[in-house]
Amino acid sequence: MKKEVFKPNKEFSKNARIKNMCEYQELQDYATEDYEGFWGSYAKEKLEWMKPFTKVVDESKFPFVKWFEGGKLNVSVQCIDRHLKYRKNKAAIIFEGDRGDKQIVTYLELYYNVNKFANLLKNEFEVKKGDRVIIYMPMIPEAAYAMLACARIGAIHSIVFGGFSASALKDRIMDAEAKIVITADGAFRKDKPYMLKPVVDEALSGETPVKKVLVVERNNEEITWVAGRDYSYNELIKYQDVKCEPEVMDSEDPLFLLYTSGSTGQPKGVQHNSAGYILWAQMTMEWVFDVKENDTYWCTADVGWITGHTYIVYGPLAMGATTIMFEGVPTYPDAGRPWKMVEEYKVNQFYTAPTAIRVLHKTGEHEPAKYDLSSLKVLGTVGEPIDPPAWKWYYEAIGGSKCAIVDTYWQTETGGHIVSPLPGATPIKPGCATFPLPGIMAEVLDEEGNKSKVGEKGLLCVTRAWPAMIRGVWGDEQRFVKSYFSDVKKDGKPVYFTGDGAIYDEDGYITITGRTDDVINVSGHRMGTAEVEAAIKKHPNVAEVAVVGKPHEIKGEGIFAYIVLKSDCGVADQIEEIKIINKIIQQEIGNIALCDDVVFVPGLPKTRSGKIMRRILRSIAKSEEITQDISTLEDPSIVAIIATEVQSCKL
Repeated sequence: MKKEVFKPNKEFSKNARIKNMCEYQELQDYATEDYEGFWGSYAKEKLEWMKPFTKVVDESKFPFVKWFEGGKLNVSVQCIDRHLKYRKNKAAIIFEGDRGDKQIVTYLELYYNVNKFANLLKNEFEVKKGDRVIIYMPMIPEAAYAMLACARIGAIHSIVFGGFSASALKDRIMDAEAKIVITADGAFRKDKPYMLKPVVDEALSGETPVKKVLVVERNNEEITWVAGRDYSYNELIKYQDVKCEPEVMDSEDPLFLLYTSGSTGQPKGVQHNSAGYILWAQMTMEWVFDVKENDTYWCTADVGWITGHTYIVYGPLAMGATTIMFEGVPTYPDAGRPWKMVEEYKVNQFYTAPTAIRVLHKTGEHEPAKYDLSSLKVLGTVGEPIDPPAWKWYYEAIGGSKCAIVDTYWQTETGGHIVSPLPGATPIKPGCATFPLPGIMAEVLDEEGNKSKVGEKGLLCVTRAWPAMIRGVWGDEQRFVKSYFSDVKKDGKPVYFTGDGAIYDEDGYITITGRTDDVINVSGHRMGTAEVEAAIKKHPNVAEVAVVGKPHEIKGEGIFAYIVLKSDCGVADQIEEIKIINKIIQQEIGNIALCDDVVFVPGLPKTRSGKIMRRILRSIAKSEEITQDISTLEDPSIVAIIATEVQSCKL
C-alpha cells in the first residue's frame, strides 16, 4: 500500500534555499561528479578561515580521514566574532527558565560572556589547548558559554547529560582524563529545585584526574564546597576581561567528545573535529530548517545530547540565527507550555522528538488551538522515526496543515543530519526519512555490499567519508574501526555502517527500520543493552540478564529485562527485587535507563557457544510468533517457558 504524499507548501518553496527536487538533484549530481569541488566550495563560502586550507580531503588512511588540511580557524569565531559587524545587537540566545524567567543574550553579549568564561578557564584554572573539560550542566545560557569558551581556548569539552548518575559521570571523567568539571548547584524542574553538585561530589570520590570544579550557582540551594577544589563561577567571572584572543586551531583539531552507548558496556567517546563539524552544522541548519536572517528557531533538546550540540548551540550560532534554550519540561505547568512559547517568541522552526509529540498529543490534544501558531514555517523531528498518528496531529494541529515536517535521520557519530526531507523541495511521506542530503552518499546495502532491492530490508551505510563524520573513539582506534567500518564493504572497501536497518520503497525513499545491534532507542536516546545489563548484574541475587527493546506508546522503545536469579523468591519478593534493580540502574546510569518490564525466568535462550539469542527475546517481548530456528539452542525448551512467564506477567 502506497503512503500518502504531502507536497511542499508552494508559497514557502518560492523563497526556500532549495526550492524543488530538480535543485536537490543538481546538488547531489555536483557532489557525485566532483566530490572535492563540492565540499571545497562550501568550506570556502561558509567558514571564516584564519588560514586557507590547501587540500580538501585525504582518504589515503581511511577511515582515518582528514578534511581541509592546512586550514586554520576557531569555531567560536565562526559562531560569534564574525557576526559582530552586522548582528551584534541581534538576539543570539533567548533563554526561558522552568519558572518562566527570561533572558535575551545578543551576539555582543555572547561575545563578552564567552570571552570572560574563556579567560576564567585559561587564567584561573590553567586550562590549555587539548585539555579535556567535563560539562555537567542544566539547560541554562552558561552551558553554551562553557562550550564556546572551551572552543575559544582550544580545550576539548565533553558534556555529560545532567540526568546521568554519579557512576556514569565518573566513567566519562576517567575515560577522558578530564582536568576540570564545570557544573551548577542545580536547576529547576516543574517548579522544584533539583541538584547536580552532589552528583559531582559523589563522582569525584576516590582518585580522579579532576583537580578543580567550577560551580554556576543557578538555584542557590545549599551545597557542600570542597576547599581548594570547588570555585564559584558567579564570583570569579566578575573579574575576567571581556576580550580573549581565540586559539588558532587546525581544521582537524578536536572540538569535543560526546560519550554514546554502544553494544559493549563501556560508552564510546565519539570525537568530532573542528572545521568539518561546524561546516555541516551550519549547512544543515540552512538546508533542512531553511532558517533565514530574522527567524527565531527552537530545538527542545538538551545540550547533553548531540542534538543540543549541533542544533541548539553550534549550528544556529554559526549561521547567525536566534536560538531558544528552554530549561523546563514541555508539559509543565500544562501541555500548552510549548505552544504558548511559540506564540510569545514567534517561533518559525520547531524541532523536537516524537516522544515529546506523543506526550503533548496525549496530555493536551486540544491545547494548540488556544494559541497563535501562525509564525511556524518548518516542524522537525529527531531521535527516532515518527509514527503516522503523531505525524498527523503534528502536521494538522501544530503546523496548520501548511508546515513541512522534516523527519531528520542522523546520529551522534554523523555530526548532523544525513537523511532528511528538505522543506521547500521534498514531497513527504509520513514516517519516512526520504533521501540523503546533498553531499551524503548514503545507501541501503545488503550484507554483501550490494544495493538493496525495493521492499527488501537492508543496512543503512554511508559509502564515502563526509566532513562531519566521527573522527575516532577517544583513546581506542581499534574500537573506532570495529564499531563503524568492519561490518559492511562495497566493492571490497569498508564503508560507514550506521547500525540501523532501512528499506527503499518504489520511489527510492528511505525508511529507517530500527537498530540491528544491541542498542535500544529510548525517547530518542540510544542506550546500550550491555550498559544496562552491567548495571543490573550489580544486584547480588542476579545470575544472568538479557535486555531488549520493546515498542512503547510514548517513548518509542522501552527497556525489557529478562533476569535469572541466583535464588528463587516469591511474588512479593520479586516486586521488591524489581524496585532494588531499578534503584541500581538509577544510580549507575540514570532514570532514562529504568526498566519498563522485568520478568524473572529460569534461563535464557543461548546457542551452544553461549551467545544469548536476543532476537528471540525481542519477539517474545512483542508477543510475536517465534519464527527463528531454535533447534541450535543449547536448550530449545527454554523458549516456551520464557514465553509462558512473560504471558503470565501480562495477565
